[in-house]
Amino acid sequence: MLLRTRVLSIDSAPVVAIKGYEHLSASSISVLRWLNASGVEFVLVGAVARAVRGDSAAHGPVTIVPAPYGRNLDRLARALNAVRARHRSPGSMLGITSPPVGRMASHRFAPEELIRAEHWTLICGEHELDIEGRPQGSPSFQELLYEAVRIELAEGVSAEVAAPEDIEHYAHVRRTGVAPQLLVSRLV
Repeated sequence: MLLRTRVLSIDSAPVVAIKGYEHLSASSISVLRWLNASGVEFVLVGAVARAVRGDSAAHGPVTIVPAPYGRNLDRLARALNAVRARHRSPGSMLGITSPPVGRMASHRFAPEELIRAEHWTLICGEHELDIEGRPQGSPSFQELLYEAVRIELAEGVSAEVAAPEDIEHYAHVRRTGVAPQLLVSRLV
């Protein structure tokens, strides 16, 4: 008999960060704990990754690049649907109060749409989560994982954190919409 794994909700109970990571927000650690408990494999990029790497002034949503294989995307879609994840409004990203949750458009996530090139900006209750797609010119998940470092942030909460150059790569893509290109020209 097949048993389905139960998808957990995001637990907002206080989390004590390990020494050196006290500057991380409780919300970020709660989202990472939820992703770990849901069995989602990912590499952390974005503001939280910069904060983990030592930039204590960095703040923003948890941004992940999920592993692109079917079972992992199924787990991620199931977890997002269980917490009724919704798209964040552009105003909420600027700090402007968004409409009540009841009026926000709901979306049922399918695994195959989570691997597209687009960037997903989501809100899961009071927690923010961004999912990076696969824009042209971006490193593959395996390349990200090869350079990443697994870091324990709190008791039972760990994440693969991307290398600084990969974090900057995704920041550039987020700002400009295209992957950075290195052009080499030789003058003779």
